[in-house]
Amino acid sequence: MIAIIDYGIGNLRSVQKALEFLGFDARVTDHKQDLVDASHIVLPGVGAFADAADCFEKSGMKQTMLDEVIKGKPLLGICLGMQLLLDKSYENGEYTGLGLVPGAVVPFEVKNLKVPHMGWNNLIARDNALFDSSEDKYVYFVHSYHASDVPEDYIIAEADYGYRFTAAVRKDNIFGLQFHPEKSGDTGLDMLRRFGGLK
Repeated sequence: MIAIIDYGIGNLRSVQKALEFLGFDARVTDHKQDLVDASHIVLPGVGAFADAADCFEKSGMKQTMLDEVIKGKPLLGICLGMQLLLDKSYENGEYTGLGLVPGAVVPFEVKNLKVPHMGWNNLIARDNALFDSSEDKYVYFVHSYHASDVPEDYIIAEADYGYRFTAAVRKDNIFGLQFHPEKSGDTGLDMLRRFGGLK
């Protein structure tokens, strides 16, 4: 079972429907025991970093998720969920993240381009368990902030929006996608399929 964490913030149903379409047992949950019982965990998120971090803390599920990830259970952070994996965020102040992947969340600083970065963009990908670098991959983004200062070894994809930025990360069993795989057509579905198949 793939547990999709419901902590009050996130585009939960679309992720669930995408995983179910692929044949996985996907459950939106706010119960800690479901994280223990799950084979995989998804941390979604939309909105502001500080609000999401606060809601996740108050949900009581944070420590259980961390315990399961330390045991080696695959974790996928999506959009704001990826940003929460990092050390800290500078979105409207300075806030502490989960510290699972080194890095910080910073605002886009682009000229002559609209923020948020919204729509389809090409991934500059590196080979990894969720996708490979063999062909162009267009995925769907909606965000005003992005990961920065992530060590090179943990960056598995970048994209370009005025400059290159980190679009996906991996550290051991922990994955983060700044874009929305559930809104990225067959390309995104293939990533979710690969995640669900991780051991």
